[in-house]
Amino acid sequence: MTAAPPAAAAGDTISGRPARPNRPRRFADDARNEAYWARIIARVDSAPPLTDEQRCVIRAAFHQPEDRRAA
Repeated sequence: MTAAPPAAAAGDTISGRPARPNRPRRFADDARNEAYWARIIARVDSAPPLTDEQRCVIRAAFHQPEDRRAA
């Protein structure tokens, strides 16, 4: 498995998805770190786009009122 070039992973907009932010470093070894993120990017890119209903559910989960979060 080959890692995607850093320039492509940092700013591509394949399938209309926004450019990816800088990724945190998961491993000290550069090759292992690049391979890890290449696998993650490949999985995300192969997933179907979210439906509007799925977006609403995710948005609602992250935008709960403070009262509900404390419970």
